[in-house]
Amino acid sequence: MNIELIEIRDFLASHPPFDQLPQDTLERLPRRLSVRYFRRGTPFPPETADPPCVYLLRRGAVELRDAQGELVGKLAEGDLCDMPCRPTPEGGGYRGNTSEDTLVYALPCSELADLRAHHAAFAEHFDQSISSRLRKALNIMVDAPAAGTGLMTVQIGSMINRTPIVATPDTSIREAAQVMSEHRVSSLLIMEGDRLAGMITDRDLRSRCVAVGLSTDRPVREIMTGKLQTAQVGTLGFQALITMTRLNVHHLPVLDGERVVGLISTTDLTRFQSANAVYLVGDIHRATSIETLVQISAKIPELQVHLVNGGATANHVGQAISAITDAITQRLLALAEADLGSPPAPYAWIVGGSQARREQSSHSDQDNALLIADHAKPDDDAYFAALAKIVNDGLDACGFVYCPGDVMASNPRWRQPLRIWHKYFTNWILKPDPMSLMLANVFFDLRAVYDPADLFADLQERVLERCKANRIFIAYMVANALKYRPPLGFFRNIVLIQGGDHDHTFDIKHKGIVPIVDLARIYALSGGLSETNTIERLGSAAESGTLSKDGAANLTDAIELVGTLRMRHQANQLAHGQPADNFLSPDELSPLERGHLKDAFLLINTMQESLGQRYQAGRFA
Repeated sequence: MNIELIEIRDFLASHPPFDQLPQDTLERLPRRLSVRYFRRGTPFPPETADPPCVYLLRRGAVELRDAQGELVGKLAEGDLCDMPCRPTPEGGGYRGNTSEDTLVYALPCSELADLRAHHAAFAEHFDQSISSRLRKALNIMVDAPAAGTGLMTVQIGSMINRTPIVATPDTSIREAAQVMSEHRVSSLLIMEGDRLAGMITDRDLRSRCVAVGLSTDRPVREIMTGKLQTAQVGTLGFQALITMTRLNVHHLPVLDGERVVGLISTTDLTRFQSANAVYLVGDIHRATSIETLVQISAKIPELQVHLVNGGATANHVGQAISAITDAITQRLLALAEADLGSPPAPYAWIVGGSQARREQSSHSDQDNALLIADHAKPDDDAYFAALAKIVNDGLDACGFVYCPGDVMASNPRWRQPLRIWHKYFTNWILKPDPMSLMLANVFFDLRAVYDPADLFADLQERVLERCKANRIFIAYMVANALKYRPPLGFFRNIVLIQGGDHDHTFDIKHKGIVPIVDLARIYALSGGLSETNTIERLGSAAESGTLSKDGAANLTDAIELVGTLRMRHQANQLAHGQPADNFLSPDELSPLERGHLKDAFLLINTMQESLGQRYQAGRFA
C-alpha cells in the first residue's frame, strides 16, 4: 500500500464509524474511495453525482439548511454527509453549501450498503442522529455503575410493597398513634375520601402533641402536615432522594396520577443506595456551630466521588450538592439570627450562579445577595451587614470561597430593599451595556433559599414580564452569549490551551457547559419562564414553544454528556487528593468519547447560530 492510501486508511481508522470496522476491511477500503474537491460556495452534496455517494470531509466545512433557509447543522473534518444514500424524502430535507474550500472522500452508496450489511457496529451509526448518539453515549456512561447504585434506574413505584396505612382528618391523635404502632410504621397518610389531605409522622406526635401538651383526644388534622411534596410512581429513586435532601424530609407520598399508592422513605431508598446526601443535610440542620458545619462540608468532595462512581449524571450531582449548600446557608442564617437577634425587617437570602441553578460541583465559589423589605429603616443595615458577614465568612470557611467579583451579600451594593432591586433590573434590561450583560449572567438566575415573607416572588414576576416584552434586551443577551463558543478550530478539531499550567487541555466548563447555560437562560427569559435549572429551563421552553422539542432534547443530552465528563474528571482528581478543576485533556477520553464530545460541540454551535439568526445578534455585538 502506497503512502497516500496509508494516510487515508489511518484517517478512516481515527474517525467514527470507520473506527468500528475490522482491520482487514480498513486495509481494503481506501481503494474503494474517490477524492473530490469543492470550492467555497458550491452546493453540497452535489446533485448530479453518479453514482450517489456518502462523503467524508477531509478538510473544509459545509453548512446545512432546511427548506426555510435556517441553519440546521455544520459538517467539518471527520464528519459524514450520507444524505444521498438515504431513501427520500428523509434524505431530501436539507441542502447545503461549502462554506470553505472542501476536500472529501467519496464512497458509493452501494459500497456503504455492503459495509452496513456486514458490520453491525458500523451500521448502527447511520441509524442514529447526533442527538441519539449523545443519548446512547450518556447511557453507556451511567449504565455501568458500581454495586449498590440501582437508584439511578429503579422507579419508586417498584419499591412500594404494601397498601398505604391511612386515617381520616377526624381520627383522634391517640387512635392514629395506635394505628402506627399496630402496623409498625413511622408515618401515616391522612385521607379525605380519595384525596390526600396530609400526613403525620413520629416527629409530629412528639413535637406537635406531646411537647406542647395537646390532648390526644384532639383530631389528627390539628398536627398533620397539610402541604405535601409528592412523587409519581415513575419517579426514579435518585430523583426522590434529591427531593428529600432538598426539603430535609424523610417520607414522600407516592401517587399514580391522582391516586395514592403508598409512601416511600429514606429507609426504603437506603436498601438500594447509601443516602449520604440526606444524612449530611440532617447533620447540617442539627449543627450548633460553624466549626461543625466546616467538618460536615469537608465530606462534600467524597460525596461527589461516590455519586460519580455510582453512575450519577451531572444533573444528579448538581442537585445533591446544591441541596447541601442550601442547607448550610440556611443553617448559617439561623446561627446568625441566634447571635444577632431577630431581624428588624423581613428579608430574603437569594443565591445566583450554579447554586441557583442547582448545578454545583463540590466547593464552588459563592454568589449571593440580600433582598430586604421596603419598610426597613436605614439604621437596619447594620444588622443585615453583620448577618451577611457571618454567612459569607461561614460559607468561605466551609469551602465555598468568596466570589472573585464580590457578588455577595456582604457587599452593600447587593444588600438592598426590594424597590432598589427593581431599579437594578429595570436599568439592566433597558440599558444592556457590557456590565449589565455580565451581571445578567448571575442575577437572572436568582433563587431564594430563605424567604419567609415571600419577597422574591414579586421581584421575579415583574422581571420576567419585562424580559419577555423586551426583544432588544434578549437580542443583546444573545449577542453576548455567542461570544462563548465551543472550542472547535478552523478544521473543527478541539482547540487546546498551549503552554502554562493547563497546557494541552481545554476548559470544559466555560467552553462546553456555559454556552448551553446561556442558551437556556435566553430561552427562559424570552418566554417569561421562572425555572432556573438549565435542564428544567429547556424542558419548559419546549412546552411553551420558545424552543422546539427536538432542540430542547438535543441540548439536554449535550449538557448532560459534557457535564458528566466534567464531573467524572473532577471526581478522578478528588479521589487522588488533587483540587478539582475544569481543565480536561483529550488524552483522558477514549476516541469514541472524543467523537461524542465533538458531536455535542457541533450541536451547541448549530443552536447558537440558529438563535443568532433569529435575533439578528450581529447587530448588537
